[in-house]
Amino acid sequence: MQWSEHYQMMPNGVRLHYRYGKHPCPGSDTVLVFLHEALGCIAMWKQYPQQLARLTGCDVLIYERYGYGGSTALQEARKDNYLVVEGEYYLPQLLKQQQLEKVILIGHSDGGSVALVGAATSPSVVGIVTEAAHAYVDDMTLEGIRAAKELYRRTDLHSRLERYHGERTGQLFDAWCDTWMRDSFQQDLQLGRWLREISCPALIMQGEDDQYGESRQVDYICQAIGAAAEPCMLKDCGHIPHFEAAEQCLTHTADFVTRLIKSPQPA
Repeated sequence: MQWSEHYQMMPNGVRLHYRYGKHPCPGSDTVLVFLHEALGCIAMWKQYPQQLARLTGCDVLIYERYGYGGSTALQEARKDNYLVVEGEYYLPQLLKQQQLEKVILIGHSDGGSVALVGAATSPSVVGIVTEAAHAYVDDMTLEGIRAAKELYRRTDLHSRLERYHGERTGQLFDAWCDTWMRDSFQQDLQLGRWLREISCPALIMQGEDDQYGESRQVDYICQAIGAAAEPCMLKDCGHIPHFEAAEQCLTHTADFVTRLIKSPQPA
């Protein structure tokens, strides 16, 4: 594959950094778009996008959301609806400006929530795969964040994250923790109405040992989407399926994508 680095300016002045991987002879006109987690970036996907591209023949676009990596740094306090804004504004704008007419979204954690909103609002989304997505805030999520804050204070977690986020590390960590712990955010994050608007096929994955979300998240998401959704619980896996259960995750995702791109598309 040929990889290139780019920047895309949004209408509101925010610049998004993205990486594009293209096959010399792609096996599909569908592009896989990767959406990272709450403390993620392009580099933290490691080799997973390349592996999935190789198995499916799809080109790949990986981007960093507002505030992350090479994208514009956060300029204001994060709002309660920031995940919805990402799915309703930034993601569709990026797809439109890249002239991508058929995409499958691959979203992890926060990125999974953004993918759910994006699937409900962007006509170019023909399928989604979520890993550990949140459709609402549950008690396990809050417990996990409290534990992460303690690790950040007591261990080398800050320095490990700093390898990816540099001087933005503290800002991003605080934005994540502070936002999710706000009562107003916990009340606002209710994605039910977007889930009911999703009509494309959806693979909803989560580790059985996820420390940041109840397994009921998967049940709720699939029930709200309906027949188009497939639940997938991964054994011996925590919050990061593409690392902690890499072979399972890759196999399930590649199978889903391959079935989708080979199936007849509605006119």
